[in-house]
Amino acid sequence: MTEIPQNLPDSDQQNTVDVEGVLRSLRRKEGTWVEWGQACQTLQKMGYNPQSIFEETGFEPIQQNQIVVAAQVYASILAVGVSDAAKEYFGVKGSDVLYELRILTQPERAAMAELAFEKKLDMNEVHEAAKAVKEYSRLVNKPEGFTDHPGDAIAYQIWRLTRQKSDLQERSRLIAKGLRFAHSDAARKKIEQLLTDFSVVPATPTPALPVYRLEATEELPRLLPVIGKLPLTKADLQAAPLVEEIEPFRIVKFSGTGAWVAIPGWQVILAAEDPVAILCDSEALPVALPGAPEEVMVVVDRSQRDWDPRHYFVVDNAGQLQIQWFEYEPEATILGQVILVMRPKKVLDDNYTKEIWQIDE
Repeated sequence: MTEIPQNLPDSDQQNTVDVEGVLRSLRRKEGTWVEWGQACQTLQKMGYNPQSIFEETGFEPIQQNQIVVAAQVYASILAVGVSDAAKEYFGVKGSDVLYELRILTQPERAAMAELAFEKKLDMNEVHEAAKAVKEYSRLVNKPEGFTDHPGDAIAYQIWRLTRQKSDLQERSRLIAKGLRFAHSDAARKKIEQLLTDFSVVPATPTPALPVYRLEATEELPRLLPVIGKLPLTKADLQAAPLVEEIEPFRIVKFSGTGAWVAIPGWQVILAAEDPVAILCDSEALPVALPGAPEEVMVVVDRSQRDWDPRHYFVVDNAGQLQIQWFEYEPEATILGQVILVMRPKKVLDDNYTKEIWQIDE
């Protein structure tokens, strides 16, 4: 009999769900991928972590994440409404395609799902298409000749890119791609005009992320609790919280609802009026960093909320914080400017500095 996880968040749900039946159904891969995603989500809500589900069913954590999210996207497009053909198609396949639509609003998801079904787009094509639709939705003033249809949104991004190319073969390839997606007659005409208009519009250069890497040990200070000023009592001494540092940035938590982190006194930090720190994986940044993926710390000055194409900003994207660069003034509300992306200090051997007998000769 499968062991039920402890400390379940909802004991009533545990009593109403046939856990063994859900696990058995997943092991046998019964039903559609949508049902698999719903089953995995049910188990997660009951206290199972992705690794436990993998051991019980064979569904790897990365696959669980895809089908759970895709099942939620599928439910959202049904709520908005899609054609019966698209509904039937995505009900049995295409979880990887729907997963890529997670960044869009519900109406955008439904429209993009219809387009993906109509054009028979694969996961990689939908990834780029969804990104184009999202960027198009952020434009304050919609460009002339293009509508809000996802096909036109994609065509607009292709139109912009084509105008930046001087190579005729590359331009021809992009024009054909733009005509494939253009939905309205006006958008199609804008793309067709590029067949005779060979002028090149230079691309606005993407600014470099302000990346620093800690190098010297002295740049990473250690935080200690302050007990107070003498005279003090034993109780005062014992009341000091136990400091537990979280690597690689030595973040310190305490019994309250916050934490501290010490940042070296670089000029950009000293000049900030209202800096806060955010942790994220380097892969989540809008520009890929060289080297292997790692956790980085992004420092944001909340006082800097005026758009500037030379900087990156933090905005609210459907309730989630997101780091973005905007070529034009965004419609989204700017919450702060990225002033620093800090990479952790590289340590070849963490144990080396702990051995006191290792000294310089």
